[in-house]
Amino acid sequence: MGAGMWGTTFAQVLCDAGTPAVLWGRRAELAEAINERHENPDYLPGITLTTALRATCDPAAALAGTDLVVLAVPAQTLRRNLAGWAGLLPPDALLVSLMKGIEDGTHLRMSQVIAEVTGAGPDRIAVITGPNLAREIAARQYAATVVACADDAMAKHLQEACHAPYFRPYTNPDVIGCELGGAVKNVIALAVGIAVGMGLGDNTRALLITRGLAEIARLGAALGADQLTFAGLAGMGDLVATCSSPL
Repeated sequence: MGAGMWGTTFAQVLCDAGTPAVLWGRRAELAEAINERHENPDYLPGITLTTALRATCDPAAALAGTDLVVLAVPAQTLRRNLAGWAGLLPPDALLVSLMKGIEDGTHLRMSQVIAEVTGAGPDRIAVITGPNLAREIAARQYAATVVACADDAMAKHLQEACHAPYFRPYTNPDVIGCELGGAVKNVIALAVGIAVGMGLGDNTRALLITRGLAEIARLGAALGADQLTFAGLAGMGDLVATCSSPL
């Protein structure tokens, strides 16, 4: 649900993993381009998408009969979108967040917004995060990710659904840590961007990344996360990719 850069890319990952996927987007012309030209010209120009992926601008058609609902809308629009889709969501579907953000005003993580709006329990909510720069993955370059869910069986189900030859998912029960790592690393990346803009070099970048990671880990511990999470893909991996890549 969401035909931006990462939503489109992850839909292709699912197809490449053998999991049939339907991509929902707001605009009919974008869905038409994906269906007929196998391209998302607005977000992934020049990338040829798999012919197995189909798109629609009808949320009811996208959600009908699904067992995985992947949410890839901008973080600050999640609550509004979910409220509109609430009556269409299959009652037993696993709800998967691709979003890296904290809701303005409430300070809720995305999984908490999903739980609040839908009433789903922690066994039906999962998070995918890590160093996942969408354009590289859309071009089928090698990448790994973290699948976080409180329910181990559900985490493994989602892991299997998105395990493609170039895309390796690891499971983690620490939803809090995985979500915080994905959201808070953006603050550190802004600081790195400012330093680069000031003409400062690799020492400064390394300082900000490593001390920034220490701050993120302390914040995570205070909010109930496992500090070891931040030493892995959802913490250090995502932070390094965001602070280093021109993408």
